Amino acid sequence: MVAAATAAAGAALTGCASADREPAVGVAERFYAAVATGQGGRACALLAPEAAEGLRSGGQACERAVLELDLPGGAPGGAEVWGDEAQVRLARDTVFLHRFPQGWLVRAAGCRPRGALPYSCEVEG
Repeated sequence: MVAAATAAAGAALTGCASADREPAVGVAERFYAAVATGQGGRACALLAPEAAEGLRSGGQACERAVLELDLPGGAPGGAEVWGDEAQVRLARDTVFLHRFPQGWLVRAAGCRPRGALPYSCEVEG
């Protein structure tokens, strides 16, 4: 009986985790699709405010700056969600997102692991 209840609870949690991951993956995919098609405004609209501001700090508009970055993207390979934070692994880089009241937004993109050091990211916020 305990094993059945534990298995049912595990299945319920897995379902919730999967449901939480899908919207985060969708935002990451839309962000990279916007970059790939030259839609800088659409890409910037999917950035967390701090990330968009970080791109503006170079003196140019976010819409232009985001298109000049090395953001290789690729097909989603997996995602993890921890409360209001998410990580979406893509074929060629990693995206970090935060859940705001209006939904998931990209906090960092174009991220590559550096062993024991924090990720190195093209977009950060």
